[in-house]
Formats: sequence, C-alpha cells, structure tokens
Amino acid sequence: MSETNHDAIRAYYNTLFSAWGRQHWWPAQSRLEMIVGAYLTQNTSWTNVEKALRNLRKARLLTINGIRRTPQQKLEQLIRPAGYFRQKAQRLKTFVRFLDERYGGSFERMFARPTAELREELLALNGVGPETADSILLYAGNHPVFVVDAYTRRILERHQIVSSAVSYDHIRQLFEKALGERTPPKRSLDGAPAAAGIQTGAAETAVGPRGSSHRPSRVSTAERTALVQVFNEMHGLIVGVGKTYCLKSQPQCEQCPLQKFLPEAK
Repeated sequence: MSETNHDAIRAYYNTLFSAWGRQHWWPAQSRLEMIVGAYLTQNTSWTNVEKALRNLRKARLLTINGIRRTPQQKLEQLIRPAGYFRQKAQRLKTFVRFLDERYGGSFERMFARPTAELREELLALNGVGPETADSILLYAGNHPVFVVDAYTRRILERHQIVSSAVSYDHIRQLFEKALGERTPPKRSLDGAPAAAGIQTGAAETAVGPRGSSHRPSRVSTAERTALVQVFNEMHGLIVGVGKTYCLKSQPQCEQCPLQKFLPEAK
C-alpha cells in the first residue's frame, strides 16, 4: 500500500466532506434496527428495506424480544418487501439466538468484545459476509472498521488505485490505514480541519446535493471516537458518489466532486 494511495484516500475524504458534510449514517433509532437493516439490505434497495422496517415497527416487533418470539412465518411476511424473505427471516432468528446464547441478549456485552474476535464470530453466522459484519461493528458497535461495498471498489478501480483482483480485506486495510494514521484521537466538534489533515466535525454548510445523507437518528448521532466517525462518514460519502455519479453504466464524471482526481484529469 503506497503512501500515494493513502494521500489520495485522505484527499477524497476531505473533498467530499467539505462538499456534503455529515451523512448521518446509519439511519436507525436503535442498534437492533441498524442490524436488521444490514441483513435486509442484502440484494435489495434501501427503499424496500424501509418498507419492511415499517412493517416491523407497526407490529411493534422491531426489538430483540420481538424477533425472538415472533413465529418465523409471520416474520417472513412482515419483511417480505425486502425480498429473499425466508432466508432473511431465518438469518435474523439466527442472529438473535447467537446474541442470546453467547451474550445473554446484551449488545453491551457483545460489543465489548475485541474487534477482531467479534468480527470472526459474526462472519461465522449464516448470511453474514464481510460487508454486513463490518457494518454491524462500525454502526451498531462503534468499532473502528471500514465498510467496503461495491461503490468503494468501483471508484477505486476507475481511479486506478486498486485492480479488480484485490480482496475485500486489502481495500478495508487501505482505508483504515489512510484515514486512521492522521485522525486525532478525540472527536472534534467544530467542523474545522484537524491538525493532522482529516476533518472530523459537523461541516453542515454544504449546499446542493448532500451525497447519501439521511436525517439525524439515534444511531447516527451516538457518541463515538473521531476515528470511528471518520470511517462512518467516509462510507456514507462513497455511497453518495456511487449512487449519484460513479454509476455502473454511464458515469457522470464531469459533475462528480472526485473528477479532478481521475488519472486522465491529472
């Protein structure tokens, strides 16, 4: 991993954060809602996930006990809008059973585990891949891990920072090192650039498109370290680029804030 690539990642972050400000990820009112959303968003759009979450909320079952005691067939019908509802209902049941058996149903006990150890436990669960595990760790647990998704890979490949053969963990470690080594240990609240070159504050003066920003939620505004906040923001900012500009076909490079970093632009 070259220092040039690390510099590029930091420049991307500061450019996007200056343009769009806080993204308020993950849009959820509780840790469980965030985790349920991470499961449901697999292979579907967030619009469909919101429909399924509304069904659970309306039935007053968006709780650990609600998932635990609801018959699987009923759970399947409630989350049907998210697609693959039988698989996803079973996987949610599996997660709650894991939480009960390993941690007595306590998120506090679960997220107190060392990051690497808990990550391995999550990856061992049916239906949990690296992106889902890291989303749970970062957004629900405030663990310092970076979430890599298809948008991240697409942007880096088009900017010739990585090749298509590079692994998920290679990209994750690239971001963690690039953004971690210059992030101050304490969370900044004033929105000014940090002395080491990473913005960690609110920067809410952005106008126009706001990337992939959501309304503030209990999860998105939870207290966290500056490092976790930066990883949180960077993932949301990348989603904004991927959904708005770095499209799979017909990318809109001319309007993208990262256009100036493309190899041909240089």
